[in-house]
Order: sequence, then structure tokens, then C-alpha cells
Amino acid sequence: MDVVTTKEMLREQLADWRHHSDHIALVPTMGNLHDGHLELIKLARQHAERVVVSVFVNPTQFGDGEDYDDYPRTLELDRRRLKRAKADLLFAPEVDVLYPFGVDTATSVTVPVLTGEFCGESRPGHFDGVTTVVARLFSLVQPDVAIFGQKDYQQLMIVKRLVEDMSLPIEIVAAPTQREDDGLAMSSRNQYLSEDERRSAPVLYAALQDIARALESGAHDYGDLEERASEALRAAGFEPEYVSIRRAETLDPPDRETDELVVLAAAQLGKARLIDNVLVHV
Repeated sequence: MDVVTTKEMLREQLADWRHHSDHIALVPTMGNLHDGHLELIKLARQHAERVVVSVFVNPTQFGDGEDYDDYPRTLELDRRRLKRAKADLLFAPEVDVLYPFGVDTATSVTVPVLTGEFCGESRPGHFDGVTTVVARLFSLVQPDVAIFGQKDYQQLMIVKRLVEDMSLPIEIVAAPTQREDDGLAMSSRNQYLSEDERRSAPVLYAALQDIARALESGAHDYGDLEERASEALRAAGFEPEYVSIRRAETLDPPDRETDELVVLAAAQLGKARLIDNVLVHV
């Protein structure tokens, strides 16, 4: 597996693959890779002959007081894991490679819908940072396909909107959420949990499953279901940010004609901010 850190090195390798008509998949990450990331790579391999994994902790998607400085950076361990997973290329740029004119004066890419609620409400500017760095990675790699995890469902929908709105010739593939044995969605931020918090953490997924079962049984009082889930989270030591039932395709509020739903949640547990979702067919 090759490791490149500059635009020039990246373009040289990509040009050789394209010369041989290889399809290219991109898996964007912030590193500190876990088994969930490795599943993204397996899925990418099903869609392309070559797999590029980017590792970049993007400063523009972190707000004041968030964990940018403390976010775990484990590049050498990531490199070894990617080599075992048979990724073809690791792109690990420094900040000035992706933001050559500096972060504060960088051109920003904004998707003006889907970004103002849920995680966008509690993390103002977060999704502008996400779409800005994703657009830069897309411009550099020009992949045929890009893989995003379904755990970040709102982000997935925003990236799909970006690609469609900008007519980018990139297929966005959603990878199913990977979970620990007790149901907790895999995340680099899970390591912030204390032992007691880690034992409580699966309550988030369980609360979403409870809503899903109620919806499948015909429940329609969405507000009551959301509040009951929030109460269960508070009882387990969480500080819920939101629990919301929405239309899966648009994130609009559902009506009784909607048959594809997503139940979204975010909650603070100690130092860890956990997000999760479940899809429901009713």
C-alpha cells in the first residue's frame, strides 16, 4: 500500500490507475480507524478496482470547545490496519495541503438545506466544514464512488445532496452501521467513555429499537415516542440532544402515508457525544 501526503503524489498515482481504466473508490475518514472503517473498505472493494482511504482530521468541522485538539491521531496504527485491509492508497495530507490559503480564509462549500437542525443545530457550522472538506477530497481524488457510513445519517444525506446538486459524477454508497456485540455503534469517540458509561452506552440503540418496534406495530404518536425515548436516555445518564422520527428519504417530518422512516438521535454521555439511527419500514 502506498502512502502519499501531497496533491502531486496523489495525482501521479491516480493518473496511472486511470491509464489502466481502473475504477477508484474513496473512503474519507478522520483516522483512528476501527472495525467499522474496515467494513467501509471491504464495501469499497466491491465497487472499484482501487481503494483510496483519506485520513485527515478536518479543523473546519469542529466548533469552539469541541475536541479537535484532543481527537485521537493514530496515523502509524491506521497505516498498518489499512495495509492489512488491502487498501491501495492512504492519502494523509497536512492541513495546508487541503487548505492552501489557510483555514480562516478558505473557500467554503455550503449545502443550504438539511444542515440547520439535529446535529447542525447543536454544532453550528459543522456541516459546512464537512461539505467543504468532502468537496476538496472529491476534487483531488475524482473518485467513481465514495463510501460513507450510515451511522452519520444526516451527513450521508447532505453529501448525497451535494453530489446531486453539483452534478458530480460520483456514486455515493451507504455502508450499514457496524456495531459492537451489545449494539453500540462503532465510533472513534467511544474511547472517551468511562467503564460505567460504556456499560450504559447501548441504551441509545435500545431506545431507538423500541421506537422502531412501536412504529412497526402501528404507533403514530411520534412526539410521545420521541419523549419516551428521551426519558429512557436521561434515566440511563445521558443528556439527549434530540430524538426524532423523520422521513428516510428527505428528513422531512413524517405523515401517516410515509412508509420509510428513520429514527435519529444524539446524546451526550460523559465526555462522549454519541449519535445513532435506525431505519424503519412501516
